[in-house]
Amino acid sequence: LPLLLKATLLHLASGSYHPFYNGFYYNHIMNDNDDGQDKVDYFSGARLVVETSRDPIYSYNGANVTLPCHYRYEPDLGPKRKIRIKWSKLRDDYTKEQDVLVAIGKTYVAFGDFKGRAHIRQASRHEASLVISDVRLKDDGKYRCEVIDGLEDESDVVDLRLKGIVFPYQPPRGQYRLNFHEAEQVCQDQGAILANFNQLFQAWSEGLDWCNAGWLADGTVQYPIRLPRKPCGGVHLAPGIRSYGPRHRHLHRFDAFCFSSALKGEVFYLDHLAGMTLEEAKQSCQDAGAEIARVGQLYSAWKFLGLDRCNAGWLADGSVRYPIVTPRANCGPAEPGVRSFGFPSKGRFGVFCYRER
Repeated sequence: LPLLLKATLLHLASGSYHPFYNGFYYNHIMNDNDDGQDKVDYFSGARLVVETSRDPIYSYNGANVTLPCHYRYEPDLGPKRKIRIKWSKLRDDYTKEQDVLVAIGKTYVAFGDFKGRAHIRQASRHEASLVISDVRLKDDGKYRCEVIDGLEDESDVVDLRLKGIVFPYQPPRGQYRLNFHEAEQVCQDQGAILANFNQLFQAWSEGLDWCNAGWLADGTVQYPIRLPRKPCGGVHLAPGIRSYGPRHRHLHRFDAFCFSSALKGEVFYLDHLAGMTLEEAKQSCQDAGAEIARVGQLYSAWKFLGLDRCNAGWLADGSVRYPIVTPRANCGPAEPGVRSFGFPSKGRFGVFCYRER
């Protein structure tokens, strides 16, 4: 029986399943044109209604989150019925939805990256909420809650947004050297992912102004402008997100906008009187029971942990940067931010290390 039930759940996830009889009555009647085409006369019973949160649900990297979903019948059908629940994640590029979980009664199967991290919460009558543990960066996005009762199939969408920070990234080779797939990889190498449009828009609303175009997760190329100027679309355009639209993912090359969320650990600074080379810096972090920090980790520590250090330090990609929360003399511009010295081929600096808690 368990194997049969699991097979049924897998079949449901594929979208091809045979509905079961649920007490609703359907009639097929000939249409008025008498052309042999059937017209469905909808059931003369209760209507299934599915509702999720109208407002986005906010979480952060490493947390646990519940995506609410409830259903009801109009009119109410009394005792709880044995229904089927399917959760799926909508993709940024509008390709086929990603299966997250399917459930029949108290038995469920989670898929892909959600195995071992997702389950259904049914704490109250007609609840079908999705619980995701150890939230990951790529969990950010829209989720569909689908409830199936026989021939009735209704759904609603809830938006999960991670609290985080968007930062532009150029590799050591310089500006506009990344195709889409390389942009995905460099963000991952820096403890981040490619940002989506909502994340870039939020960063723009918080003050991000960057005149270099970069890839987003949906394959479009865009950049945020707060202060219109000639090299950035012209002085006559209003502030906003400039867009090049979708670009060829293999042939076209731009920078990347990466997204990082809160950290599970801490970023700290080490230095020696004479400074360190990059290799010496990596070894110093290892000696301290840590690893050299990535760019995304430094940005997250600056934004979420208030890391403020007016000393430049090596990072894992070979860049030298330092985070400033409170601007002051001899620490760069008058605005808070992460300052960059680029990718020096030689020189001796301190190092920013990252250690899990």
